[in-house]
Amino acid sequence: MTENITSKDGTTLAVDVIGQGAPVVLVGGAFNDRSTVAGLGAELASAFTVVTYDRRGRVGSDDRSEDYSVANEVDDLAAVVEHVGGRASAFGHSSGAVLVLEGVMRGLPVDRVAVYEPPYCADENQPRPAADVYDRLKALVAAGDRDGAVELFLHEGVGVPAEAIAGMKAGAGWAFLADKAPSLPYDVLVSAPWQLMPFDRLAGIGVPVLAVYGDQTAPNLAEATKAVAATVPGAELTVMPGEDHGVLQRPAALARILTTFFG
Repeated sequence: MTENITSKDGTTLAVDVIGQGAPVVLVGGAFNDRSTVAGLGAELASAFTVVTYDRRGRVGSDDRSEDYSVANEVDDLAAVVEHVGGRASAFGHSSGAVLVLEGVMRGLPVDRVAVYEPPYCADENQPRPAADVYDRLKALVAAGDRDGAVELFLHEGVGVPAEAIAGMKAGAGWAFLADKAPSLPYDVLVSAPWQLMPFDRLAGIGVPVLAVYGDQTAPNLAEATKAVAATVPGAELTVMPGEDHGVLQRPAALARILTTFFG
C-alpha cells in the first residue's frame, strides 16, 4: 500500500513499506522511482521492513520548492526515516547512493549504509562535464524540453555517445526516461560530477558503510566506489562479478550481499 507523507517544505512523497524487521530505505538514482527498486525490495522483505519512495518530482511525489536543492532531498530522506520510526539503514544506487551518503554526512539517523556505484569524480584527471551542465539542464526542464534534458544528461553527464542516444530515442523505454526529466537536475546537483568527490567529509562518516560495484561497470564508477571504501573509516568494499550499473534489474545477488551487511 502506498502512503503519502509530507516533507519539511510541504512536498508530498509517495512511500511504500513492505516486509518485517529492521527498516531499510532503498533510494534509486537518475531515471529511477520506487518501481525500479521494488524488485530488490521484494528480495529483502523477508528479513527487513523495506521502504521505497519516489524522490521529489517523480511519479507519485510532487515538488513544492521554487528551485532545486540538495538540502530538500536530504529533508525528504529524513521524512521517510521518521515515517518508519526515526532510525533506519539505507541503500542507495547511483545518484541515490550519493544522496544517502550526503544524508549521513548531514547527520541523519541512519545506522548502516550500503551504496552501489556512486557517480562521484574520484580523479582530477578524469574527464568531467562542464560546470554549467546543471544550469543548462535546468533551462531545458523549465522550457518543457524533456527530450533535450534527457539527451543532455545522458551525453554530457553520463557519457553516452550520440548515436546510442538516437537508438534509445527510437525504443519503447524513452518515454519512461522522459517522464523523469524534471528531476534530473537533482541527480546532477547532488553528484556534482564537475568537481572532485568530498573526500574530507566522507572521511568523517562514523557509521558502517558497504561500497559495491560490478566488475563490468564503467571504469569511473568502479574508481568512485573504491574511493568511497578507501576514504570512509572502516568501510567494506565488495565487487560483484558479471554485474554493471543495471544491477537493479537482477536484484537477487545484490539482495544476498545487503542481507548479510544489514543483518
